[in-house]
Amino acid sequence: MGREINSCHDLRVWQEGMRLVTDVYELARRLPNEEKFGIIPQMCRAAVSVPANIAEGHGSSHRKVFLNHLSITRGSLMELETYLLLIVQLQFLEPQNTQAIHQRIQTVGKLTSALIRALKRRSSPSPKTEPHRQQPESGTQTPRPSRHLIS
Repeated sequence: MGREINSCHDLRVWQEGMRLVTDVYELARRLPNEEKFGIIPQMCRAAVSVPANIAEGHGSSHRKVFLNHLSITRGSLMELETYLLLIVQLQFLEPQNTQAIHQRIQTVGKLTSALIRALKRRSSPSPKTEPHRQQPESGTQTPRPSRHLIS
């Protein structure tokens, strides 16, 4: 069975989101200086939004709020992917220089979708003390998150 989720830091999707931020900031250092007030801050904000929205949603005691923040996370991933495509289209970098981040975006996107599906499968609202966990009915076991969602 998977480990207990005590904070957003236990979620693999949040951990991968944090790595994505680091990757994006490293890539941003390689972009032309004239983009310091153009695409760079927008790209970095979109990247930071990914783990920040996962954290904020996880911190809520309401599943609908968490699902909404995960939806925003997916939007931020698509925004970030658009910036990467623009960087290549504008010939700031070669496509192979953005490939690793594209792969990380795909990973975070798949993990986000898996978490959304897992949360939607649960039917009752979560108590404040154990966010996003379904209380067992008599004679049933408490569902556990999928192993790939936590590390």
